[in-house]
Amino acid sequence: MITLYTAATPNGHKVSIALEELGLPYRLQVLDLSAGEQKRPEFLAINPNGRIPAIVDHDAGDFAVFESGAILVYLAEKTGRLMPQDAPGRSRVLQWLMFQMGGVGPMMGQANVFYRYFPEKIQPAIDRYQAEGRRLFEVLDGYLAQHEWLAGDYSIADIANWAWVRTHRWSGISIDRLDHLRRWRDAIRARPAVQRGLLQPPAKMDLERDGEAGAQAFAEQARGMVITGQQDKP
Repeated sequence: MITLYTAATPNGHKVSIALEELGLPYRLQVLDLSAGEQKRPEFLAINPNGRIPAIVDHDAGDFAVFESGAILVYLAEKTGRLMPQDAPGRSRVLQWLMFQMGGVGPMMGQANVFYRYFPEKIQPAIDRYQAEGRRLFEVLDGYLAQHEWLAGDYSIADIANWAWVRTHRWSGISIDRLDHLRRWRDAIRARPAVQRGLLQPPAKMDLERDGEAGAQAFAEQARGMVITGQQDKP
């Protein structure tokens, strides 16, 4: 049994999707980020950085793992799935995982802050992060033009990148004319395990359901937490 400490963010959903894909039994512990539960001593004992997600593997002596990318690697190695065992195959998965961890997540995260949360619209900052996010999407699209998945078979690299790409509208980044990226996005979205993982827990804000008016209200409620740096980071 694994306990997943999480919230409805792209990083949180990476891990819940992987757990569903791997069929591993887990218990969900949803943290209220607005209440600062991720900063409480009992959680800091699991993740000193005070960010979600984190897991505790009770079958491995209550071994704790934090950082979403590290958790994905741990789960893949634990099960021997979603990452090849050979060195070149493993390296390909890790390369695209690091692409998300070092590029897609941070750039979209900053786009979110300046586009959605800051009360002042600092247009050069918005333009900078949205343009870099779009550039990274174009890198993915170009690679996916020749490959079904990012690293051979479907893997944790696809899960990690997809969990962020699917939120592109929240970041204000267009995927128009990125047909290969859209094909890949839709193929992953159709997977039953992915659909289950997105409900662990479900997002409080849905642009398709709530529209831009709902997005603005949600951003205003979350603004203080985001700007003071208490939220989940890429």
